[in-house]
Amino acid sequence: MIKRLFDITAASAALVVLSPVYAITAYKVKQNLGLPVLFRQTRPGLHGKPFEMIKFRTMKDATDSDGHLLPDSERLTPFGQTLRNTSLDELPELWNVLKGDMSLVGPRPLLMEYLPLYSEEQSRRHQLRPGITGYAQVNGRNAIDWDKKFAFDTWYVDNQSLWLDIKILLKTVGKVVARHDINEAGQATATAFRGNNHEL
Repeated sequence: MIKRLFDITAASAALVVLSPVYAITAYKVKQNLGLPVLFRQTRPGLHGKPFEMIKFRTMKDATDSDGHLLPDSERLTPFGQTLRNTSLDELPELWNVLKGDMSLVGPRPLLMEYLPLYSEEQSRRHQLRPGITGYAQVNGRNAIDWDKKFAFDTWYVDNQSLWLDIKILLKTVGKVVARHDINEAGQATATAFRGNNHEL
């Protein structure tokens, strides 16, 4: 209850304070990438229940001759990379927090297709609402492997507290300002999870 109240209060305040940033970012996305401005994707939430996560678009919808989307590295523009480096693409997720789909802090919502690939221990990450940021994000983000990410996620599930959330949020600000651990080495984004010991 305290965590949810904190989420609603902080997310509401952030939406008001950051409204000019929202407007400018939305305009820039439309100018650089066209419409739609928002990227919407179904992700697993609390207990794995699907919800629609929203972010600012960072990629073009470029396809090959067969109509298949090009690799992320070819669709991610310099502008989109800047949005990711500054985490501005994550701002619309504050609406997900207000709706109750997400929390400010929690295990990041990954892809629906990963659900059957988790071990029993890894699946415990869904015992809490997913977060805009999380313990794994301030301890390496995309610069660490999947095993470490999941270990950090389940540690957070077992140790969550309001004070810990505040510390993670403060560390997140530092990470964003310093632009640390945005991408995996040699990758435009993180490599896909293919199950335990079967990563690409």
